[in-house]
Amino acid sequence: MLQDTLTIRYYQKLSDALGELWNRGYRFDDLRLYVDGYLAALRHANTIEPYQIHRLEEEITRYLYDSSNFESLQSQTDYY
Repeated sequence: MLQDTLTIRYYQKLSDALGELWNRGYRFDDLRLYVDGYLAALRHANTIEPYQIHRLEEEITRYLYDSSNFESLQSQTDYY
């Protein structure tokens, strides 16, 4: 469980971005590459502690591989 406010903010931004990318047609391999790049950028920028980045990686991986997070996004249909 994430407890640091900055880490939670990064988690929210990352999970929102994953949902948006999923709606654009990207799939799990692409999303995983995006997560890897995002985490690498956090490590490089030293914005949060390494152990917090590790916890963020664990939580976002759990989010990514939980298919229920993307089922509701699939069922939404645009009627434009």
